[in-house]
Amino acid sequence: MAAPKDPRPCSIADALALVGEKYSLLVLREACLGNGRFDQLVRNIGAPRDILATRLRRLVDAGILTKRVYSERPQRFEYRPTEAGLELEPVLVTLMAWGDRHLHRDDRPMVIEHACGEELVPVVTCRACGDPVRHEDLTARPQVPGWTVAGPAAA
Repeated sequence: MAAPKDPRPCSIADALALVGEKYSLLVLREACLGNGRFDQLVRNIGAPRDILATRLRRLVDAGILTKRVYSERPQRFEYRPTEAGLELEPVLVTLMAWGDRHLHRDDRPMVIEHACGEELVPVVTCRACGDPVRHEDLTARPQVPGWTVAGPAAA
């Protein structure tokens, strides 16, 4: 079956177009950890240098990272998360918690500690009522004309 000409309009798809490429979220992880120098990124991510340079350029162009000179001779740069990049940090720690529960139950590679001194266990909650988000409590309401939850209205 061929891919649809016009797939569902979706903020998830649009976000993944920016941060869903291989290594992009790992670059953001390292920048959030304070490891924003190119050599640190290469070492900690394991990405080929050319691909890493492309990802960095794309993340800077998208306003997710900033690039600043930390050495003039030779000229070297450091990458730091912007406000938009920092807004993705809860996504990273939630993804990490999922990986800990489902992939690394007995051998967790890292623990994130909250400012309160306790290990962070992220929970997505409703801003209005404060209740944890559960699948059975959610109702999708497509906002794009011609689309339903099942797909295009004309289909």
